[in-house]
Amino acid sequence: MSETARRAGVSPQYLSEMERGLKEPSSEMIAAVAGALDVTLIDLTLAVADSLRSAQSDVSRGATCSAAYALAA
Repeated sequence: MSETARRAGVSPQYLSEMERGLKEPSSEMIAAVAGALDVTLIDLTLAVADSLRSAQSDVSRGATCSAAYALAA
């Protein structure tokens, strides 16, 4: 992580906080991190969108299972 932070021009702590959602980076900072990771902004955006879709799908399935158990009781 420290190599990625160095290449992006941020501290490892700041990068870690970005990863954990504790910082809201500017678009320039996101572009710098994407460049440091050797990915394009579009690839990064698509990966985030896929991750969010997957998480939403998991939540939806969990809600359906909970509702089914509540109905069975």
